[in-house]
Amino acid sequence: MAESAGKYDYIIVGAGTAGCVLANRLTQDKNVSVLLLEAGAKDDYIWVHLPIGFRHMIDNPRTDWRYHTQAEAGLNGRSVLYPSGRILGGSSAINGMIYQRGQVQDYDRWADASGDAGWRWDQLLPLFKKSEDYAEGADDFHGAGGDWRVEKQQMRWDILDAFREAAFQSGVPKINDFNRGSAEGCGYFDINQKNGLRLNTAKAFLRTITRRGNLDIMTGSQVRRLIIAQTEQGSVCTGVEFTGGGKEWVADVSRETILAAGAFGSPQILQRSGIGPASLLQEQQIPVVQDLPGVGENLQDHLPLKMVFRVAGAKTSNATMNTMTASWLGKAAMGLQYLLKKTGPISAVPAPLGALLRSDSSQATPNLGYQIQPWSQESAGSALHAYPAFTASVANLKPTARGQVRITAPDMLVAPAIHMNYLSTQQDQDVAAAAIRLTRKIVAAPALQPYALQEMSGGDDLLRLAGDIGAAGTNPVGTCKMGVASDPSAVVDSELRVRGIAGLRVVDASVMPLITTGDTGATTIVIAERAAQLIRAAQP
Repeated sequence: MAESAGKYDYIIVGAGTAGCVLANRLTQDKNVSVLLLEAGAKDDYIWVHLPIGFRHMIDNPRTDWRYHTQAEAGLNGRSVLYPSGRILGGSSAINGMIYQRGQVQDYDRWADASGDAGWRWDQLLPLFKKSEDYAEGADDFHGAGGDWRVEKQQMRWDILDAFREAAFQSGVPKINDFNRGSAEGCGYFDINQKNGLRLNTAKAFLRTITRRGNLDIMTGSQVRRLIIAQTEQGSVCTGVEFTGGGKEWVADVSRETILAAGAFGSPQILQRSGIGPASLLQEQQIPVVQDLPGVGENLQDHLPLKMVFRVAGAKTSNATMNTMTASWLGKAAMGLQYLLKKTGPISAVPAPLGALLRSDSSQATPNLGYQIQPWSQESAGSALHAYPAFTASVANLKPTARGQVRITAPDMLVAPAIHMNYLSTQQDQDVAAAAIRLTRKIVAAPALQPYALQEMSGGDDLLRLAGDIGAAGTNPVGTCKMGVASDPSAVVDSELRVRGIAGLRVVDASVMPLITTGDTGATTIVIAERAAQLIRAAQP
């Protein structure tokens, strides 16, 4: 028999990037009550707070859902680990801490797809600024005093400086800010840190509101299904069934339930609740509540091609993370520097240097994104290589392939089937080949010659090579996309309300109709900011 968890004005499912923002904004109204449910644990794990800790959280059941893709033909038949945060703060607690908004055109395409001008860049910019606390101070593009700290990096790597110079010698301009809506060039990313520590959305948006009294947070609580009632007016979401602390629970809602479980989690919950493609639901013997063919479809991500270059020459060549962590002396030096100054490699983000480029002259805006890492490893979660090396990770920012997330059983403990369909279109294959050629051009430039670089995975069959070095991305989006009423694949409308189900919204990266040209964390925050405004405006 399920126990009652009470009745709330709002239930938010998922305390990740979007969920924490929503909880903060909705509880600003003292007259409403909010329940925030999170399947993972509290973010009191030491590696969550140390920037270098990302290596210890990937493929760790304490912090990661540890999803795997289905065997991908485009990756030469490989199934790859797909990290996704399972902890208070969600993926913002395990990601690369990069603050990147994307381009003006990204959001204008959203407005066209949804029929709502409120999703255009110029309409969202004030919301980006609202949540931001930019270390350099406020200006036309940045905000100060918000919850989400954005800082410049303090750590520098000689090998990354040399890569930036090599890119410049190859015709790539140097830039200092990726967040003004029209970035193109190479530079160091702005990052989400504060005083040398990782900032996640739980610390930024929840810690400051613990005394409000109208927010209940339940960690270790996984939602089994939504409760959908049939009324004279139609279907309405009246609550959720979930497990937590070894018990079965039911929580009732008086206004809205908001799914913020991410591009993998939200479609699974909808499908288990009878909302999704009728054929899939019937196959899983789940009664069809609402036939929405787009639930779990339209999955997009940036496929990173991880090109590893061994460094053999020049004195400074050994200053890569690989060699610095290879000895106890190196580790001790890193630890001492961090303790005394909160700087050094322990404070470094996984990919300090980035670039936005065009794969060819026909591209109207940048379609390639680089993340340059001063370290290398065989695969996500594995040990660093024993030799000095760096990784030039390059991704197609405008992929044309589309994947799916589909439950394989009604049981919430059974992992879904994730089909990314990487490199399944000719256009994506062409861009991947161009990306490899462009990277080889950059590393051959004079600035990197003293380092005597050796490409560790070479070959002239570029499509085969792309399949070998491609890894799961970190920006899944689109599986509950927003769209106009005439779009049969749209799951939510422009106000993020689920079609055909009253009292239910989806607010996370899954609502993006098209992926942005860059990391999606900052964009997910702005989605939550706008959704909070829409939800509060709809209050009776």
